[in-house]
Amino acid sequence: MIIRPPTPENIREAAAMLRAGKLVALPTETVYGLGADASNPEAAGRVFAAKNRPADHPLIVHLADAAQMTEWARAIPKEAIALARAFWPGPLTMILPREADVPDAVTGGQDTVGLRVPDHPVALALLRAFGGGIAAPSANRFGRISPTTAQHVEEEVGPHLAMILDGGPCTVGIESTILDLSRGEPVILRPGMIGIDAIAAVIGRRPRLRGHTENAPRVSGSLAAHYAPRTPMNIASAVDLHSAGVDCAVLAHSVAPQPGAAMWITAPADAHGYAHGLYANLRALDASGATRILLETLPDGSDWDAVRDRVGRAVVGSGDEQDET
Repeated sequence: MIIRPPTPENIREAAAMLRAGKLVALPTETVYGLGADASNPEAAGRVFAAKNRPADHPLIVHLADAAQMTEWARAIPKEAIALARAFWPGPLTMILPREADVPDAVTGGQDTVGLRVPDHPVALALLRAFGGGIAAPSANRFGRISPTTAQHVEEEVGPHLAMILDGGPCTVGIESTILDLSRGEPVILRPGMIGIDAIAAVIGRRPRLRGHTENAPRVSGSLAAHYAPRTPMNIASAVDLHSAGVDCAVLAHSVAPQPGAAMWITAPADAHGYAHGLYANLRALDASGATRILLETLPDGSDWDAVRDRVGRAVVGSGDEQDET
């Protein structure tokens, strides 16, 4: 069976598969990753083929320890070291100037590389057994809903994988914050559950949020359409949800279930709880047979920035029957 429990024997076997250039899915605290040897361009190429992902879209390199940063990045600023001490292992990816021997297949041909240390015992055990960097974008078809269980991975890209290590449901549930430190000024290129205030408290200055026309490094999750269900999806007010009919599948957070909807999921009303279940909930709604999905308008506040980002991109990409977005 392709889905395996994370026993020491299976972790050793998975590490050997990575060394052989094969693809292994691994759990992280954010979402499941489609893992490949980040130093092997051919293995990285298999990631792009499995995901149907554009070749200029860079991959994030996962490390076992912050000390490995120097193997992948040069001119590492003091702020990166401070942030690594504060948040690694954890859901923060830092964009840094790349070392010359980092494969173009991993960086998308750019002069930068994205690095993070995941906060999941299975991912860390695999990274230590492997001994190098693992390129691990989300283990789903490009543009679709990210996987937060091993079963999601098997449904999405199972035929391309040598093994899926089952580490249970992801605890954070949405992708990491991506912080660009390659151009002097810190800029958040993708919001995540580590927010502006938390970063500012460590480095002593507030990072900017990426502008729509900014000439920044390309990073994962930056396209307008992403994380998307195949069923058309729209944002609806709490009042509008009361009239949801049999053609609607609903994700609410403050409105009690109403009779007549095809499916109704009530998510937690706090940002972290909502994020934890977001992708699993979108998958369930997408599979409900409804002809449209309605999501209740999200609350204001900076703690909801990352969720608003994912939901906004999912709405734009929804309803596309193709694997590309």
